[in-house]
Amino acid sequence: MTTVNRPGIPDTAPRLRRIAGTALLSLCLSTPFVQGASSGGQGNDPSGLTKLVIDADGDALEGLPEANLGTFEGGNTGHTEDASENNELQPEDQRADEDARFNVPTNGPPSPLYGAGAFSQKILRFEEFGLESLDFKAKKPDDWKKLPSPADAQSAPDGGMLEDFLSQPIWPTPTKYANTGDDNPWQKLIEGYLGRDLDDPPAEGRPPGLGWSHQRWEEFKPSVYFQTAQAGARTNGGFRDGKQLHGYQYGEFGPGGLYHNGGSTAGIEIRFHPDMPIQEHESLWTFDGTLPPKLLNARYGESILMRHYNALPVDVAANRGFGVHTISTHEHNGHNPAESDGYTNSFFFPGQYYDYRWPMVLAGHDSINTDADDPRAAGPDGTPIPGDWRETMSTHWFHDHMLDFTAQNVYKGNAAMMNYYSAIDPGREGEDCHYEDPDNVNLCLPSGTALDWGNRDYDVNLLLADKAWDSEGQLWFNPFNIKGFIGDVMTVNWLYKPTMDVRERRYRFRLLNGSVSRYFKVGLMDESGNPVPFYMVANDGNIMEHAVYFDNGELPTQGIAERYDIVVDFSGFEGQSLYMVNLLQHKNGQATDVAIPMADLATYNPKHGDCDGDGVYGDCWVDGDPVVGAFLRFDVVAYDGEDLSMDPADYVAGGEKMIPLRRPTEAEIANALHRTFEFERQPTDDKPWVIETDGGKGFGMDPRRISAAPSKNSGGLEIWRLLNSGTWSHPVHIHF
Repeated sequence: MTTVNRPGIPDTAPRLRRIAGTALLSLCLSTPFVQGASSGGQGNDPSGLTKLVIDADGDALEGLPEANLGTFEGGNTGHTEDASENNELQPEDQRADEDARFNVPTNGPPSPLYGAGAFSQKILRFEEFGLESLDFKAKKPDDWKKLPSPADAQSAPDGGMLEDFLSQPIWPTPTKYANTGDDNPWQKLIEGYLGRDLDDPPAEGRPPGLGWSHQRWEEFKPSVYFQTAQAGARTNGGFRDGKQLHGYQYGEFGPGGLYHNGGSTAGIEIRFHPDMPIQEHESLWTFDGTLPPKLLNARYGESILMRHYNALPVDVAANRGFGVHTISTHEHNGHNPAESDGYTNSFFFPGQYYDYRWPMVLAGHDSINTDADDPRAAGPDGTPIPGDWRETMSTHWFHDHMLDFTAQNVYKGNAAMMNYYSAIDPGREGEDCHYEDPDNVNLCLPSGTALDWGNRDYDVNLLLADKAWDSEGQLWFNPFNIKGFIGDVMTVNWLYKPTMDVRERRYRFRLLNGSVSRYFKVGLMDESGNPVPFYMVANDGNIMEHAVYFDNGELPTQGIAERYDIVVDFSGFEGQSLYMVNLLQHKNGQATDVAIPMADLATYNPKHGDCDGDGVYGDCWVDGDPVVGAFLRFDVVAYDGEDLSMDPADYVAGGEKMIPLRRPTEAEIANALHRTFEFERQPTDDKPWVIETDGGKGFGMDPRRISAAPSKNSGGLEIWRLLNSGTWSHPVHIHF
């Protein structure tokens, strides 16, 4: 067995006293790298360093408590089922439906639409978090207010007070080590709910000590920050209006622009359509608790700190029957240190915050281009940085990664997008694009010209997700379905089938599949159902070597969490409408079914059926999947400017290159270390998957188990083979 130093578990008795006494510092936080160590830590420090054991036979984890200990304290049972006790559709009310009917959403009736018509509302463009300069010498403001407390354990903080709180300068000042000197401001509320006293509940969710401190803090000390709270649905008060890069003053976001919308997000309620009910605070949990969905504009070379507050209900059952109030935030695909990577077991509790530090460095920082003399490795302003420019990223997102509840929490609203800006992708068009001037590395992807970087006039984030709602029109998820939940209503940026005005020019669309089980096959067609060609330029955050032309107007299948960046040219379509469509049919959430030809969409007609035989139609879907078909309409208007964006046709195979691939040599492949990870189904419902590593024993997921420990200093390449031997379709995403 191999051992390495990692944060370990000290003597459990004192830790359990502290954790059980607070219900606010998770045992899970201290154990993500632990391999069965039960002693040897440094006193009562839950992040004390100890030996890590690669668990070959499963014995190392014997006798350890549940990894999510404390999450459900205060509920009726203290276990997982407390999070689903208020769901509208309990197991005894669900039908056994194993035939070929379209059981969408799985085991639930069709979602009521309240008479809402398709393409009868404007899309919401993403709202930027906005970044502030971080002053480590700042003193506590005299009038600084704490995170506002809700009225009781089932409530949410007042929206206006929450916005006032988040508008303040950050305090306490972020530090390398977790803040355990300040107490959780919701201590009294939690004590009243639990019926006992807490023992110095810490303000921050990171455990104390070196193991969970920010790695290389002085080297990558954050220079900017933003703060947000995961909170229940509420009306937007517009407090981020002044934090937008465009300031509602420039380009298409300025007065007279397509996306000005009065110059504010104030008054936007959370509802899927104006004809549908307002969502309650227990139904949706978004960043800030508001819509539009949120976007972080990030620059390479500018280290960011996100202070993420947990303002969710203290009562684990105050959730309309799905989602859990402990959260862990993962910046998907980010090159970030482990303590800030949103590990599935590094969660924190209501009232607490967690400081995530994202250095915004290129991969290869320590070994490639260390003198930072390659102009292609730079921030959007040209400031050079070390690292491999071929690893430059573009479209990311961050989301919850809570143990056993990732799907539910993401579905419930814990998802935001993140645009990476760099020298080659600064979000600025111009006449000096890369293919015209070899000395200029800017690819000039469609964006705009008003700002030096980060223009979004013609660069659009689209969050695609299937949803469902209950008989009261509130967001609904079936936690009792363990074969993959899918919804029966398509949303874009949380809205039911919206429209978007676009100029007669090129646009970049950043498409995120934000579903939890559903795959998409996205296409683009005109009013007559004819395909409209376009180009793909990036996939999963990676700008590609060559643009790929889809003359049939259809993208490949897009998996869960996958991002596709495409360029669409609306030239020649003035006065017309184009439709973005989904072609991929599902009959359940376990696997995809067939793709429906674009030409057949006009006659594809899913409808309500009578699946229980009582003579009343409306308890299921038949004859098709209601999420197949058009879900976003583009209305093309005139453009009197000059399109200064790159022509993707110049970058198809055989032409110019965007980011050349770094292909391993034959010698590197021959000398590589090979590993195989095989995903297999097991005959159990609660833990249906195991993973075999290199043909060894298969284990269920436990965040404290280490099956392989690659070393970046081994001097060689590793090739990982991932095998899906089960019956479920599911992508695999490797953290860190």
